[in-house]
Amino acid sequence: MRILLVEDNQLLSEWLAKALRQARYVVDCMLDGVQADSALAAETYDLVILDLGLPRLGGQEILRRLRARGSDVPVIVLTANNSLEGRVGSLDVGADDYLAKPFELVELEARVRALLRRSEKKNPQIVCGNLVYDSNRKTFLVGDAHLDLTPREHAVLEALITRLGKTVSKRALVATLCTLDADISQDAIEIYVHRLRKKLDSSDAHIVTLRGLGYLLKQRDAT
Repeated sequence: MRILLVEDNQLLSEWLAKALRQARYVVDCMLDGVQADSALAAETYDLVILDLGLPRLGGQEILRRLRARGSDVPVIVLTANNSLEGRVGSLDVGADDYLAKPFELVELEARVRALLRRSEKKNPQIVCGNLVYDSNRKTFLVGDAHLDLTPREHAVLEALITRLGKTVSKRALVATLCTLDADISQDAIEIYVHRLRKKLDSSDAHIVTLRGLGYLLKQRDAT
């Protein structure tokens, strides 16, 4: 799972990122609103943790732009403003949850888990032809047969199918594999994609290379 953490307090950002990475999440950190808005426009995340008081572009404006682009990625807002007006304002512009500073790390982690579970339950099965991914069981099937994958192959295919119909960059795939406690190069991604193509050869799913952009999973011969 890939999380974008947007927090301009560098010490707090580093502390939260370390804790989330220890919980096996991939975490990208942004210290200002313009960087965060650009990242959200270009990359795909499973969850966003967003401070409201950011330099250059405020958190509420980031939320408005994110929802205007049609993204339904879950967002937890962090803010020092614990007033009713502040909470309602954040929820009205698209936040899914709200946590006032100071907060306990265990509460933030619990809210992250809850939102990710809720997001997965919206669509527990993702289908691409006869390739089926069960997000609750974390398993792949081709027809009725279990697809045998190594952990890294599984991570790459999971990243592609959960972003079905969208281009996934090599950089994003490298970030996904970083949860496996190993240094992965972008060149290595080509090896895993090559292996996956062989394993998907008898299925209706196909991985397309978009040069300079990344990879796209789609149904074979689909228009």
